[in-house]
Amino acid sequence: MHCRAETAGDVVRLLREKGLTLALAESCTAGLVADSIACVPGASDVFWGSFVTYRVEAKAAMLGIDRTMIERYGVVSGETARMMAEGALKKSNADISASVTGLAGPDGDDRGTPVGTVWMAAAVRENGGHRVRVEHFCYRGNRATVREATALDVLRLIRNVLPPSVVITA
Repeated sequence: MHCRAETAGDVVRLLREKGLTLALAESCTAGLVADSIACVPGASDVFWGSFVTYRVEAKAAMLGIDRTMIERYGVVSGETARMMAEGALKKSNADISASVTGLAGPDGDDRGTPVGTVWMAAAVRENGGHRVRVEHFCYRGNRATVREATALDVLRLIRNVLPPSVVITA
């Protein structure tokens, strides 16, 4: 089983091989995914940067998300994860973005969302637009365990949405 450092290394290697760049938008992980990428030698070749948007105000100010949309769907939702990924893609010149929002604990939210609920998304530029993949997880454990598992799964999501390599044969 891959650990976070190995998976981050895979992501950086694959991005480099494909000539792509990555931007991140993190909430509950508060930069843990970005730290994982930045720990890989040569990450600066592929890592555009990261938005740590822990609060609703930060999501609105830094990613351009309409606060009424966050209020409608909730901070911890697939829709908010999608808007975060799209906002990071729009605000950066990266080829791929990934986002994460969730509840690491110890408390839930006012909507009754259980601790350990996490939504993540990845947006990939293609054909003049972009495609988005959203995933939902429910983790068990303490705050540190939830954040660690989330960071690993965000890295796996990024790895899984990378476009396939184009092989040209003569």
